[in-house]
Amino acid sequence: MRVAIAGDTMMAVETLRRILMNSNDDQVAWVARDGAEAIAKCAKDTPDLILMGLLMPVIDGVEATRKIMKNSNCAIIIVTEDISKNAGKVFEALGCGALDAVSIPVLGSSGNPEVVREVLDKIAMIRKLIGKSTINATIKTPIQTLPTQSSTFTSSLPPLVAIGSSTGGPNALAKILSHLPANFGAAVVIVQHLDAQFAPSLVEWLNQQTPLSVLMASVGCRPEIGKVLIAVTNDHLFLHSNLSLKYTKDPLDYPYRPSVNVFFKSIAEHWNSRGTAVLLTGMGRDGAEGLSLLRTRGWHTIVQNKATSVVYGMPKAAVDLNAAVEILPIDEIALALTKRLTLRF
Repeated sequence: MRVAIAGDTMMAVETLRRILMNSNDDQVAWVARDGAEAIAKCAKDTPDLILMGLLMPVIDGVEATRKIMKNSNCAIIIVTEDISKNAGKVFEALGCGALDAVSIPVLGSSGNPEVVREVLDKIAMIRKLIGKSTINATIKTPIQTLPTQSSTFTSSLPPLVAIGSSTGGPNALAKILSHLPANFGAAVVIVQHLDAQFAPSLVEWLNQQTPLSVLMASVGCRPEIGKVLIAVTNDHLFLHSNLSLKYTKDPLDYPYRPSVNVFFKSIAEHWNSRGTAVLLTGMGRDGAEGLSLLRTRGWHTIVQNKATSVVYGMPKAAVDLNAAVEILPIDEIALALTKRLTLRF
């Protein structure tokens, strides 16, 4: 795979170049010293992937990502040295279409096996997503044969909203949560494709966007009215038969982590009450099968429309499976969720 590097310092560029030397499947396409140069070079020679520095002169990584995603079909991973200081800009870049982000303390990183492995694993994931992998280019979650649920649903469980999102997801989630009222009478659980190292910052950032309480989904916790729980590991979040949340590594070779499909299928199996499931912007097909299953179980299902999606992959896959009851622009989803409460979901 041809990988470009955009970074404003010799040290940052050399660190990424040395990391790529550990891969037999990737080569450096070109190097840009700022966002403007990256935009220009990408227009002339579009690589498969850009490792995009976040804080660069002339045009920063956020605006460069926005312009490149508008004009070129190119995957982007945002590279930052400090998660805590730059979380807002990272999520803004993800909202513009960057597929993922990685934190690399530059000094000595190319000699740190853990950092090298982390970056190469992310590149391998992107390779699968864009179909450049030599094996397992198309991977589906195992088809589960779930027991047929009774048509009688229990009223003891709180109303549940399950949301899955990927590319462009952080901004889409912020738009939805910011328009939900403080007395929103449902439990919310979110699975966003995002590396675990950024998850705590996402929780903190979303907490600033909504009157609801946004928390990390820890092992053993349960969905509760007024709380927004977010998957925060690189393993897959799922609902256990005792209605508590847990994580699993399986399926190991699934490129989307954490998986929306795994979570949606688990609530279809164990949540014996109707709810509303939402599938937002994202590359690939993750969540479509799970959303379809939830619709057959009597859930109300919503997907984000093409016009407001950064990438119309996941929502389109759900539409193709006839999994969506409603197809809505992002600005209308919060209102739809609020209205569902009056109908008891």
